[in-house]
Amino acid sequence: MTNLFNLYGKVALVTGASSGLGVQFAKALASQGAKIAITARRKERLEQVKTEIEALGVECLIVPADMSNSDEIKALVEKVVEHFGRIDILVNNAGVGYGIPAESQTDDDWMKTMKVNVDGVYYMAREVGKHMIEQNYGKIINIGSIHSVVAMANSPISAYVTSKGAVAAMTKALANEWAKHNITVNTIGPAYFPSEMTEDVINSEGFDQVIQAYCPMGRPGRDGELDGALIYFASDASSYTTGQYLAVDGGWTTI
Repeated sequence: MTNLFNLYGKVALVTGASSGLGVQFAKALASQGAKIAITARRKERLEQVKTEIEALGVECLIVPADMSNSDEIKALVEKVVEHFGRIDILVNNAGVGYGIPAESQTDDDWMKTMKVNVDGVYYMAREVGKHMIEQNYGKIINIGSIHSVVAMANSPISAYVTSKGAVAAMTKALANEWAKHNITVNTIGPAYFPSEMTEDVINSEGFDQVIQAYCPMGRPGRDGELDGALIYFASDASSYTTGQYLAVDGGWTTI
């Protein structure tokens, strides 16, 4: 039987790959045989990740870039295509999150979130999408959040919730536009997984009580528990699945 999850010969680009979930995503794709391009702002951290990925026996290219800068995104995509000849899989993972009450939030605070979480995701999908249209094939996986569909009690994350809701809506719009080009676009919505961005939240006083109340499984996600969803959307197993939001949340959004 053909292995539907085989990614050998594919080229994957992962954003926000200097730490946390981005590293896990890059390694998961590499474990299925994909060649990997990784990007983030911190080149020294990318060098370390490259070593870890190459230890899995696949080629890894580093291209540092700022996801809030459309010119850098264009240059990044061109460099990956020049090096590998194509991009088959995009994991739009880069994101930021700030806990600021709405009534205290400045225009600059708002835009810091939107520039990366919305603009950056769109610009990256747009630039990669141009090449996927030419090759008549592509898999775009946007990383949303449970906060794409719900907020959180007594938590000042209105900008973050808005941005991740936009990612889920953007996914549907792009899926609709690009289905005719054999490109699928889907969103993964993680709950709380250990990472640099969530460390303060997970370790904060009262988080244990919150997760017991709002997550039926009663715990944060663990390393590897997003891999199945990622590989499904990245592989030909999902050839007829597009425009979807898949929560990987221990049941959080069932309540």
